[in-house]
Amino acid sequence: MIPLSVLDLAPIAEGSDAGQSLRNSADLAQNAERLGYKRFWMAEHHSMPGIASAATAVGLAFVGTQTSTIRIGAGGIMLPNHAPLTIAEQFGTLDSLFPGRVDLGLGRAPGTDQAAAYALRRNLSAGENQFPNDVVELMGYFKGENSRVRAIPGEGHNIPLWILGSSLYGAQLAAMLGLPYAFASHFAPQMMMEAIAYYRERFQPSEQLDKPYVMLGFNAFVADTDEEAQLLSTSIQQAFVALRTGQPTQLPPPRAGYAETLPLQSRAILDSVLSCSAIGSPETARKQVEDFIARTKPDELMVTAQIYDHRARVRSYELLMEAVSQPALSPVE
Repeated sequence: MIPLSVLDLAPIAEGSDAGQSLRNSADLAQNAERLGYKRFWMAEHHSMPGIASAATAVGLAFVGTQTSTIRIGAGGIMLPNHAPLTIAEQFGTLDSLFPGRVDLGLGRAPGTDQAAAYALRRNLSAGENQFPNDVVELMGYFKGENSRVRAIPGEGHNIPLWILGSSLYGAQLAAMLGLPYAFASHFAPQMMMEAIAYYRERFQPSEQLDKPYVMLGFNAFVADTDEEAQLLSTSIQQAFVALRTGQPTQLPPPRAGYAETLPLQSRAILDSVLSCSAIGSPETARKQVEDFIARTKPDELMVTAQIYDHRARVRSYELLMEAVSQPALSPVE
């Protein structure tokens, strides 16, 4: 079986608040550790009413205190929002507190709209175009290559870096730097196959990694029956439509038959966005995961489950792990 990991957006359910969301994240991490998931990552987003992981390093510090063995990390830190020195210090601090457990995934998008991006960094002139230089600068702080400015904590910490992406840009940079590559197929799958192929073909070995390593984002909504799982998935359907129409909201409760109420164009967008998903009973989900692995041949899956009810979310991860832990679930050569 290939490794499974957890991507948590710390969803704020309708009627709840950020504090409860972050406590739910810690509980999910504890359960993920118990179930055998490899990593627990949180994602940086800003100005989103339904996401509580904006201060990603702070959230990870809380999760770290509630767990003991599972790897914790960012999936990802949106580097254009930050000075590389700040991120080196933050993740050096995390690795000092939880040694050998910390990952750092890096993205070049702001994780928000232009207004919030400006509020974060005040200057949009460099932005994403500066990303490769910022990654190299960050690597230099961890290696202690800058004699005038030192990241303390951070310097000398062997924190694995990942490049995140949803296009060929991230694949190119990850291949050039010899870093593992995480593709955001859980919400932007359109260029997945091209990006994977480019990364694997052009990969250059590095000190961190001697051969390509691909992790793919994947949605999972697993319940006792197909019908129940389909109902659970309607929360993220509603959230995607709200986001795409410029009206992001807290994660809404399930709504039976929601997709049928939408125009055909909106349904087609949802089908595309959620095409890398397992939705169904354990038996159905197992088949969907097997088919996805056979098609894409990833080294690892990063599973996200935007489910309104926290207990149902934990149960979904539990049922998924039970389903895929049966023999013969592995990449197809």
